[in-house]
Amino acid sequence: MSTPSGRPAIPFFLDAAPGKRFCLYHAPDPSAACRGALLYVHPFAEEMNKSRRMAALQSRAFASAGYAVLQIDLFGCGDSSGDFADARWEIWRQDLAAAHAWLQREARMPVSLWGLRLGALLALDFANEFPSLVHSLLLWQPILRGEGYLTQFLRLQLAADMLTGQAKGENGTRALRDRLQAGKPVEIAGYSLHPELAIAIAAADIADMAVPHCPVYWYELAQDTSRSLAPAITRIAESWRQHAGELHLQQVQSPAFWLTQEITESQDLIAATSADFGDVKP
Repeated sequence: MSTPSGRPAIPFFLDAAPGKRFCLYHAPDPSAACRGALLYVHPFAEEMNKSRRMAALQSRAFASAGYAVLQIDLFGCGDSSGDFADARWEIWRQDLAAAHAWLQREARMPVSLWGLRLGALLALDFANEFPSLVHSLLLWQPILRGEGYLTQFLRLQLAADMLTGQAKGENGTRALRDRLQAGKPVEIAGYSLHPELAIAIAAADIADMAVPHCPVYWYELAQDTSRSLAPAITRIAESWRQHAGELHLQQVQSPAFWLTQEITESQDLIAATSADFGDVKP
């Protein structure tokens, strides 16, 4: 894996609790002064794997432009310690704190968080908890309501059941929720979801979070950018701006690369992100 400047990303394991986290560090191009540092927060479950290509391409673009970028596999994900069944929201937040500290020591620059989908919601949650640690936020298609996202995730199992002739009917999602509420994990598309993680995801809601006290670069992806943004997004944007939040909200024509059957790229998103986010100065 190489950056456009030809420098390879550096793989290593970061000490964390519990175990270690697999990381990739993209050092900034040495031909220019370091402009800042970004910590990438990946999306949930299989969306993480489908998005690896885009995360790598954007990381290389940032490094070529003079940014230090750290990609981390959160606990129970990818090549990090732990099983997905043991993953918890609070552990993931601690992972971000450990990765943030490492990146700040390495780059000696203020650190921005870059999150995709549920990773964007986790990044916002971290920024709310530790506002002094986050220089700016870069959000790719953030999940607005964890409750709705959890329902969509549970429906993956219903779709799988239908394909195998084991459809559970309209009560399928309710049955899975009942199992989670009873403190029992559920198996969804090959991922064992612990009830504590499910509860934390369901409770996460952008509308309930404080307005970020840092610049926010928010990219909504759409096949047709002539269509208006969803009303929920417009309401959040207006609320943030009314409370003196610095928000740069942009629609970009792009496929939903985290969902496509084949690994998909979006050069338009990379170009827009690289151009606009480059205006942020440490």
